[in-house]
Amino acid sequence: MATMTVMPRGVGEWTVDDVDALPDDGLQYELVDGMLLVTPAPTPRHQLALMRLLGQLHDAAQTADALVLPAPVDWRPHRRTSLQPDIVVLRRADYDPERLTPDLLLAVEILSPSTRRKDQLLKRSAYEDAGVASYWMVDPAVPSIVALDLVDGRYVVTGEARGNEEVHLERPIPVTLVPTDLLRP
Repeated sequence: MATMTVMPRGVGEWTVDDVDALPDDGLQYELVDGMLLVTPAPTPRHQLALMRLLGQLHDAAQTADALVLPAPVDWRPHRRTSLQPDIVVLRRADYDPERLTPDLLLAVEILSPSTRRKDQLLKRSAYEDAGVASYWMVDPAVPSIVALDLVDGRYVVTGEARGNEEVHLERPIPVTLVPTDLLRP
């Protein structure tokens, strides 16, 4: 089982400039408050869930003023944080072809053994602190989805489903999801 690695650093904290200088070697490099996190490439099950959810969100976004983008794309709310959500949703008006706006409507993470703790703790906290309106965690191992919305500066659960259960989510775009549907090859 692969694990998350923190790269050692002799002096100072990591910045987005340091991340930009790292090699393109198939690993995922992310930065949370100056700490570099390195994870391996995702599994096929992770990617299947990603593609299924991406398709459903893309279809739902066509009737809204939203744009849906898959990883890898860096979200950098400040110089000491650079994350690659599996899926992001933003307002079409906020689209910049060079970089993601800090004002995301939704960040989605597909959990895997190597990213579970990072996604549930570090990334959740980073998205919450930066004011990302909604955060979803999809767990292919269960299968399940937990949807969180920002209320008074903190995330609260606004929808959950396991297995064949259906969850209807309103934010940022209305969509109905069934976790097992995201894993059908």
